[in-house]
Amino acid sequence: MPFAEHPLNETNPTGASFRAFRHVQTPRAGRMLARWFSGLGLLVLVAGFMPWTQNIRSTGTLTTLRPQDRPQTVPSTIGGRIDRWQVREGQRVRKGDTLVVITEIKDKYFDPELLARTQEQLEAKIASLQENRAKGSALSTQQVALRSGLRVSLDKASNKVEQTRLKVNSDEAELRAANNDFDIARQQLERQEALYKQGLKSLTELEQRRLKFQESTAKRQAVENKLGASRQELVNAQLELVSLSAEYQDKLAKSESDRRSVTAYQFDTEGQIAKMRNELANLRIRSGFYHIQAPQDGYVVRALKTGLGDIVKEGEPIVTVMPNTPQLAAELYVRPMDIPLLSVGRRVRLQFDGWPALVFSGWPGTSFGTFGGVVAVIDNIDSQGQYRVLVTPDPQQEPWPNLLRVGSGVYGWALLDDVPIWYELWRQLNGFPPNFVGKPATTYAAKSDKKADKATADTEAGEEEVK
Repeated sequence: MPFAEHPLNETNPTGASFRAFRHVQTPRAGRMLARWFSGLGLLVLVAGFMPWTQNIRSTGTLTTLRPQDRPQTVPSTIGGRIDRWQVREGQRVRKGDTLVVITEIKDKYFDPELLARTQEQLEAKIASLQENRAKGSALSTQQVALRSGLRVSLDKASNKVEQTRLKVNSDEAELRAANNDFDIARQQLERQEALYKQGLKSLTELEQRRLKFQESTAKRQAVENKLGASRQELVNAQLELVSLSAEYQDKLAKSESDRRSVTAYQFDTEGQIAKMRNELANLRIRSGFYHIQAPQDGYVVRALKTGLGDIVKEGEPIVTVMPNTPQLAAELYVRPMDIPLLSVGRRVRLQFDGWPALVFSGWPGTSFGTFGGVVAVIDNIDSQGQYRVLVTPDPQQEPWPNLLRVGSGVYGWALLDDVPIWYELWRQLNGFPPNFVGKPATTYAAKSDKKADKATADTEAGEEEVK
């Protein structure tokens, strides 16, 4: 611009007296650049007061919330040899469908009639137990008869002892009478001899008296002998009573021993029967393990054992099955310093691998291709220096894509407090953590779980109706 057009000449007529003003001019590009910088500075100043949503960024993979919805390896419960495959990889199966058929490799199970033979052994053992119980009943009846016979025999022997005792008493009384007769006869003989010496009695009368005395003596001796025999008979009766009781006690003891032996055999047989029943039940259950079945509805992902004739060990996995309707959840890993800022029910924005998205982490409302979620689980222990967080779909936001697969990558950021942009820049430049915010008022994870459980129940009900 010529110096004559400069505003200084118009307002300062005396400027023409300075020679320097003749050689100075203001460039047009400089003024434009100054205006641009002024506008940008004003724009940055205004933008610094715009709201910015603080967030916690993390990465992870897609998994399932419920353990039964995750890929499952189906093992072989028993060891065996693969006989034939009933499915192929990628095939959809229903719960109970046969995946693989295996055959036995242990020689103790080779018999095709093993179940029938074991059943016959069990029935024979049960019949043996029944007969043994009948023998025990017979022994009990025998003991009752022995006790009854013992009572009768003891009564009979007791009566005999009492009769013998009465006989002894009678003989003792008879002996006393014989002794009296003997004493009288002896006294009469003495008087007779005295009278004979005095000449008052004849020799014939004396001899008659002597004969009478001899008869009394003989009678007394006979009664004494009879009493001795009665006493011996009483002793024998008493001994017979004692021996009879001992004899019957011996028979009862032998019968009781036999009965207890039978009872012990019954208990042993009952134990063997219980063991055989257990073995038979195990054989029946084992026969059902020859067909390895799908534990739930899903897809055959991968065969871990291939070919026919391969030997599988007990508990060795054979095939992997993925449930067909899993309840998806994002498995994110968060730094320990960010864990105190998270809580169950906190909202999260997610970006899935393979899904087009335009993301503004600080302005989630303007992002495109992201999906909402809520924190459902926060682990209480760390995993390799980070904490695992499970995020489920937000029931108040758009549903997740149906094409998502377990194991795909996920990028997420948990939404925290709204702050001005200048504060966020100042916080990050100084390394300060985000603002601590309280727990959300509404637990969206619980609502999501209820809706998912209801959907699962409806699906199962529909499948039952189809069946």
